[in-house]
Amino acid sequence: MLALPPRLTFADACSVLGSLGAASAEAPTAPLVIDGSALKTFDSSAIAVLLECRRAALAAGRPFSVVNLPASLAELAGLYGVAELLGVEAAQAPGVA
Repeated sequence: MLALPPRLTFADACSVLGSLGAASAEAPTAPLVIDGSALKTFDSSAIAVLLECRRAALAAGRPFSVVNLPASLAELAGLYGVAELLGVEAAQAPGVA
């Protein structure tokens, strides 16, 4: 499981994506599970980072999932129409069916 940092904004996105990619490469066949429990400060760039992680995982034939997203980020994913792509469940994303 790879943890998102406490801050993930536009200014942080490239470095966070690089860190996640490097950590992911250490176990190239394992399912890629991203843990958002530490995330406190974020903007829509966090969604872009998660979508890129998903794209890379699926391209490598790896299962992908996201767990413990802050409710407001899960709701944002729902508003953007990508909650299902990220595997955000209805319990994580209020108002998303």
